[in-house]
Amino acid sequence: MTVYNKLVRDRIPEIIAQGGEKPNIRILDEQEYLQLLHAKLDEEVGEFHRDKNLEELADILEVVYALAQLHGGREELDRMYKRKHDARGGFEERVFLISKES
Repeated sequence: MTVYNKLVRDRIPEIIAQGGEKPNIRILDEQEYLQLLHAKLDEEVGEFHRDKNLEELADILEVVYALAQLHGGREELDRMYKRKHDARGGFEERVFLISKES
């Protein structure tokens, strides 16, 4: 038996079963879910720092979208992103602020 004790994507139990194994799962309450989403975000960011690939960024995005659903919805997140991007820009130009004078 392999023990995981972690939040996984929705289809993982189905994939495990298709592989001939029996997944043991439970459905989290909202508080546990939020706590474990935060832990999953840290896990995925760590994996991205280690592996530096788009697949890990996609995993981070999946967790971010799940968190957004708990905090106003993905559409609201997309609107907020666009508003901030339009007002302040992104990081495409690689600007490094050294200081500012008054």
